[in-house]
Amino acid sequence: MITKFAVKNYRGFADRIEWDLSHPSSYSFNTFAIKDGIVKNGIIYGPNGSGKSNLALAVFDIILHLTQKAKNPHQFEAIINALHPNDFVSFEYTFRFGTNIVDYYYSKSIYGIESEKVVLDGNVVFALDNNNLTIESLEFPMTEENKKQLANSSNKVSVLGYLWSVYPFNSDHPLMKMKEFVESMLLFWNHEERGFAGLDEGTTNIEEYIIANDLVDDFSDFLKSVSGQEFKFKAAPKGDKQLICDIGDGVPFYKIRSTGTSSLTLLYFWTQKMSKATFVMIDEFDAFYHYDLSFKVCQKLFSLSNQIFVTSHNTYLMTNDLLRPDCNFIINKNNIKPLCLCTDKELRFGNSIEKMYRGNAFEV
Repeated sequence: MITKFAVKNYRGFADRIEWDLSHPSSYSFNTFAIKDGIVKNGIIYGPNGSGKSNLALAVFDIILHLTQKAKNPHQFEAIINALHPNDFVSFEYTFRFGTNIVDYYYSKSIYGIESEKVVLDGNVVFALDNNNLTIESLEFPMTEENKKQLANSSNKVSVLGYLWSVYPFNSDHPLMKMKEFVESMLLFWNHEERGFAGLDEGTTNIEEYIIANDLVDDFSDFLKSVSGQEFKFKAAPKGDKQLICDIGDGVPFYKIRSTGTSSLTLLYFWTQKMSKATFVMIDEFDAFYHYDLSFKVCQKLFSLSNQIFVTSHNTYLMTNDLLRPDCNFIINKNNIKPLCLCTDKELRFGNSIEKMYRGNAFEV
């Protein structure tokens, strides 16, 4: 699981911003949102332009150089803060796998990786900085010439990616667990346009996927359970690419579904694949949802075992009936904090945290 993330000089984050998931409070309700002492589920709120989408893109920057999974063009656009165009962007990740802690640091320019370091349980595995590479010689025997070539690589490759590809790792090795974790991270959104990064290696026709995997009836049940909408679809042989609603002679689903239902279709597709996902973020997940539908979708998402976070403007979700104060985060002014750290007041189950938020009771 990810326990902490920080980034500096990335897009709108001129200064370092840290998102800490490792110190949940001791609330006795909605304990499903905490796993092994780490925040498992959460919602991130913030004013327009506060950095919700940028935070999501920053967290998923790691997949660009460590995986072959799908990337999105937004991840490559103007990553360096405009106020410091000549400085590197720096990233910090802390992962926990059982009792092992892996800290991963790197900085990058528009040309690629400029520095990189991995620390395992407090011990430096390797460190690349200023074209100098130090590496744990017992686990990764490497000649000085090889070190020099890797440190001075003209295409700015990742040392960690190189080690993964060259040295055999036991499946229980923390760095192998990190590899499996990062390769199964998933980010997606559906606002001005659809997009995703991670987990899959290419795009998919969603309706064709539903038909090919015999999920037509399950998809119909899903729509009814979360939104109350009843769609009856005609039987479709495998190979068909369109869902046809059983109305008259048949009406293509895409012609009668609302924008919100289209968004639910995307959500359904990804929930079918989430069993393979480790860390999931959905940006503006409820941009086209009724407030009650947003609540039901969150309940469904947070019942899964994955580490899942969403961003939203919908303060109807800011209630202890859904999560808890240490799982609702506010991002603003280059800071992100849970509600419980944004006030000196003791927050209890009976508090209307939405009313407090609207009354400016929380200070980031």
